[in-house]
Amino acid sequence: MQNEQLLQKINSPADLKMLTLEEIKLLAGEIRQLIIDVVSKNGGHLAPNLGVVELTLALHKVFTTPKDKIIWDVGHQSYIHKILTGRKEIFPTLRQYHGMSGFPKRKESEHDAFGTGHSSTSISAALGMAVARDLKGEDNNVIAVIGDGSMTGGMAFEALNNAGDLHKKMIVILNDNEMSISKNVGAMSQYLCDLRTGETYNKIKRDVEGWLKGLDFGSDVLSAIERLKGSVKYLMVPSSVFEELGFKYLGPIDGHDLNKLLEVLEAAKHVNGPVLVHVITKKGKGYEPAETSPNKFHGTGPFEIATGKKISDPAAPIAYTEMFGKTLTELAAENEKIVAITAAMPDGTGLNKFAEQYPQRFFDVGIAEQHAVTAAAGMAAEGLKPVVAVYSTFLQRAYDSVLHDICMQNLPVTLCLDRAGIVGDDGYTHHGVFDYAYLRSMPQMTIMAPKDENELRHMLNTALSFDGPITIRYPRGSGVGVDCSEALQQLSIGKGEVLREGEGVCLLAIGSMVAVALQAVDVLAEQGIKAGVINLRFAKPLDEELLVQAAKKYSKLVTLEEGVVAGGVGSAVLELLNNKGLLQTTQVLNLGIPDEFVPHGDKKYLFRDIGLDLDSITAKITALVKGAGEIK
Repeated sequence: MQNEQLLQKINSPADLKMLTLEEIKLLAGEIRQLIIDVVSKNGGHLAPNLGVVELTLALHKVFTTPKDKIIWDVGHQSYIHKILTGRKEIFPTLRQYHGMSGFPKRKESEHDAFGTGHSSTSISAALGMAVARDLKGEDNNVIAVIGDGSMTGGMAFEALNNAGDLHKKMIVILNDNEMSISKNVGAMSQYLCDLRTGETYNKIKRDVEGWLKGLDFGSDVLSAIERLKGSVKYLMVPSSVFEELGFKYLGPIDGHDLNKLLEVLEAAKHVNGPVLVHVITKKGKGYEPAETSPNKFHGTGPFEIATGKKISDPAAPIAYTEMFGKTLTELAAENEKIVAITAAMPDGTGLNKFAEQYPQRFFDVGIAEQHAVTAAAGMAAEGLKPVVAVYSTFLQRAYDSVLHDICMQNLPVTLCLDRAGIVGDDGYTHHGVFDYAYLRSMPQMTIMAPKDENELRHMLNTALSFDGPITIRYPRGSGVGVDCSEALQQLSIGKGEVLREGEGVCLLAIGSMVAVALQAVDVLAEQGIKAGVINLRFAKPLDEELLVQAAKKYSKLVTLEEGVVAGGVGSAVLELLNNKGLLQTTQVLNLGIPDEFVPHGDKKYLFRDIGLDLDSITAKITALVKGAGEIK
């Protein structure tokens, strides 16, 4: 095969197995270029995928999917896997509406053994599959591929502990690139660094192994010498934690050396028990801008290939994330009790500037949201004002910590939920649409959502003066472009604001839906419908006085939220009005995310499909006002 023809002829893993080692090395270059080309246009997870090209090729050369099961932790590094398993032709639709998902998806391919999107789940899933395999009397291999960042999550160690105890035949590939999204932190990161750089031990190990290969001993003597090798290791470095947990440890090995990868994976394949293969890779490998700034190219929007410069609108308003980080840093200058906590995402949550200015008051705990929340509770119990910045979808992993450690003790912890609502291209594993519902059910919790970036400033200022659990949730991307120069204010807890007076119908909007509500009333006015608008501001507590007044003034109310309808803000409004006996005279329409998982794609298409775009909202309100029967 000629170099330029290799990728064209790879339509399944079986085609890969026909290639020579040198051809696979050439194929790696073609795959890297394809990924760079597509991600530069569509956006996506560039650096993680460029780092695992050789590893993925080696996995599909040694193992045979879908019989053998490969589980990708998080799954943001599965692009090569998808290209090799029959999805090369649709790869240009990556993360596009009705296109290929950026994460493993069981419905998308039989080669995607397990759907993922959040971290630290792969070893648990792999162990479960190994148990099922043995109970069914089958003989396939099960391989979990997990990054060192995901190994900071406690669930990974729960799984390792159980796997070592059950002693099932399974392979864990530890893809060690010293990065998760940002630079890895913590004792586990340092431990892996020690394993990577233990040159004295590695040299002695190589010398002893070389000496042994040249000798001819009986099995008893060989066993004794094998024990001697182990003794040398224990003298030179601490015992491998993975071996203590019951795994055979192989590595560390160069994750870009195909020869070595194939050799070690073939050996791991024949180990009758759990084995961990420690692979060292370089995030962003093969594309200089991504190698230099792997955190910036972890998840990226479109960019210029030649320079790596991101393609963005310089005139776009400041992003909510940036406004949050800027405001928190300003407030921290006035209050030394303010501390900031993130779970491996200082850049993604806007805390990088805070970290630079107040390094002693900034804590990156790794991918450990549960620990982040409980650590914050401990800080609050001792008089600090902790702010936990986390994506909405990832706070789901710390549900019990919020309930048990913060709310039950009524501790003043501020939870700042970025990416709340529909996030678009990353899809249903990342949409932050459940937080209203699961947080609203917790006693003591207060929940706010700003209508714009300026109101976010005031909410953060308010939260840090509040003596109890409080949450601010805000969407991904740019604000609405309002003036943010006014002095910070203290908002009255549980009080909304009337933005437009109307007749007959009023829109009760919260957060990102306030701007849509204001657009909707302008469209409705052209149809002769004069609708009012109330900015709820608070999902909990609701402004009881204002809502009762609205129910008495308007015969029809419409709630608008970028969250699930089931148990969300609209449900709270219904509960309040029902308790006041007002539902007999007031009709309420709840608009929000339906009871389904919303797929990936451009937000404008997703909002249209779920009936939350401007056209759908105005059509439903028109039908409500005109009494057109059931509204869907």
